[in-house]
Amino acid sequence: MQQCLINNERVAELLEVRFLVGDIEHLVNIGSIPPLTPFDDRVLTFLNDLSVRLMSDNEARIYPDIVTLGFWLRRASLAKLRERFEKNDGNIHLGRGILFHIAPSNVPVNYAYSLFTGLMTGNINIVRIPSKDYPQVRIINRAINDTLREHQFLAGYVFLVRYDKEKKVNDLMSSLADVRIVWGGDVTISEIRKSPLSPRAGEVTFADRYSLAIIDSEKYIALNNKVRFAEKFYNDTYLTDQNACTSPRVVVWLGEHIGEAKEIFWNTLHTLVREKYKFQPVMGVNKMTSAYIMAAVQEGVRIIPHEDNYIVRVAVTHPDAQIMNFKDNSGYFFEYDCNDIMELHDLCNDKRCQTISFLGEKDVLMPLLKSGIKGVDRVVPIGATMDFDMIWDGYDLYERFTRTISTQI
Repeated sequence: MQQCLINNERVAELLEVRFLVGDIEHLVNIGSIPPLTPFDDRVLTFLNDLSVRLMSDNEARIYPDIVTLGFWLRRASLAKLRERFEKNDGNIHLGRGILFHIAPSNVPVNYAYSLFTGLMTGNINIVRIPSKDYPQVRIINRAINDTLREHQFLAGYVFLVRYDKEKKVNDLMSSLADVRIVWGGDVTISEIRKSPLSPRAGEVTFADRYSLAIIDSEKYIALNNKVRFAEKFYNDTYLTDQNACTSPRVVVWLGEHIGEAKEIFWNTLHTLVREKYKFQPVMGVNKMTSAYIMAAVQEGVRIIPHEDNYIVRVAVTHPDAQIMNFKDNSGYFFEYDCNDIMELHDLCNDKRCQTISFLGEKDVLMPLLKSGIKGVDRVVPIGATMDFDMIWDGYDLYERFTRTISTQI
């Protein structure tokens, strides 16, 4: 018997929803759609076909974040994820059911990673996409719709929607959810939690976070291609206007050649930013305002001289979580010369600290990482801060998005 989750009275609430992928008819009948086993071959084929479509789209190739997404969806990449996460323990594993994703407004392709993780783990997915009109969203959704026409089996598993953050619509979508995923930060989490979940539903929230980069000056000086390194750092930061939680806001220097390394690195980055970045005057005003306020209230803070406002660097004498009260975007960096890695303990002991991007020998980090710090969920090479994985912010998303039927007979 078909399970009816949306009665006639609640259908009216869906009339305020714009469907970018999927339709109201399939959503009304969402209760009849069964979860799948994780890494279903039909889902992986769909995702690989979508990858091919994205990678061959001339417009898509303009955007590095779409290219990265397409690369992540390749069959070889999916096979590696399957090998890492698929459970062969004699039990039965299924998707949890219906996932309601609330995507952030500051990272254009984040919604797609959340959606595809939900699909890979066997779930029906409703994704609320922000109203901001990113070209990447339009391109990806076009490719999803075109690929779904060749995979009609999945028509009821993907719903990408927009609506004006109406609580009654949030209430409806939350009532449907077996898992609710909130990517929007502290304010969004508080707002969404006004909409109750069913008693057995779970929730995964991605709160406001900050990240840092640590660069060993000797390793940097030894690099053969410093322009390429600057491009990697640019992708970690300027590509999202430094709005992503993975974007470094603090640059920490280690080693014996800090002065030389700094001069080369920042000059190389400055040349690149001037060539590639779309700078607006208000960005410079905001950055300088933040820097002056911080310098006025925190002892020892120094604004490093610069020829323009493409890059604003603020030297700090003690790196701790309090400096994040003065953070800004679009090329605004706190900078610290570090003699001992444990000097970063206070900065990394805050639960808001998410990612360390790193150039150097990993053994240098081990005393800090093993010291019992409450923050830091990821350590990645510089240039890889936005590389998505099923383990994110300390959550194992495979585990959160699936359920297990224990078979002990």
